[in-house]
Amino acid sequence: MKAVVFEGESRMRVADESKPEIMGPRDAVLQVTTSAICGSDLHMYEGRTALPAGQMVGHEIMGVIERVGDAVTSIRPGDRVVLPFNISCGYCYNCHRGYTNMCLTMNETSPHAAYGYAGMGPYRGGQAEYVMVPNADFNCLKLPGTPFDQWEDDFILLSDVFPTGYFGAELAHVGPGKSVAIFGAGPVGLMAALSSLIKGASEVYVVDFIPERLAKVMELGAIAIDARNGDPVEQIMALRAKIPGLQGRLRPGERDKLKGVECVIDAVGYQARDDKDYAH
Repeated sequence: MKAVVFEGESRMRVADESKPEIMGPRDAVLQVTTSAICGSDLHMYEGRTALPAGQMVGHEIMGVIERVGDAVTSIRPGDRVVLPFNISCGYCYNCHRGYTNMCLTMNETSPHAAYGYAGMGPYRGGQAEYVMVPNADFNCLKLPGTPFDQWEDDFILLSDVFPTGYFGAELAHVGPGKSVAIFGAGPVGLMAALSSLIKGASEVYVVDFIPERLAKVMELGAIAIDARNGDPVEQIMALRAKIPGLQGRLRPGERDKLKGVECVIDAVGYQARDDKDYAH
């Protein structure tokens, strides 16, 4: 099969690799129909995280089940599924508490596991024609429809970027009527904005400096804040001061003390920019 393989810093290649086999009775083999590139893949590609040469990459994966192990009960060959990027067992102490991102059994060296990622276990990535899925009953999310239908591009977002953005909104306690500021309008920032709107936020401000990203912010119905136009915090406070309904409900003494938003989400990651010089 063909697969994307890491060769070294800034070097990838499409290689011929062996087709995966089922390793245990609870595993499955997935024929990949769509695999996305994550921003965190750049950490390995650009040499910020150590990945051995020859490693197959890719952790945003969906496709059709080709075969399953004898102990798999809820997934069958022919099922269309998407794979959450965290590989989990579903039964360890952390999984039982809902912390499937910190599964204790699927990686011998660390409390987390994923497909084709540095330090997250021996699992091959899904930027390939096929991928082996451990604990298929737990790690496959069954989908309706057929491959390459009108939902294909939407469903692949369930592997990583949409849940990541949604979880950001959860961590920020976004809810009905809340005001939210999101820094970074990349894919995760955009999904955090969409999630905030879904959760009922009344004001969603998204800060970036790339015109195409800011245009997407407005397409979603959020408020784009162009950081090139000055301090984004000052811009947000100035806009909030012009909202009649907000200002009208404030009691004496509150107006000068409630200038900012209630919820903030950092969707920039550690590749942050210098707010005085966006080239750095």
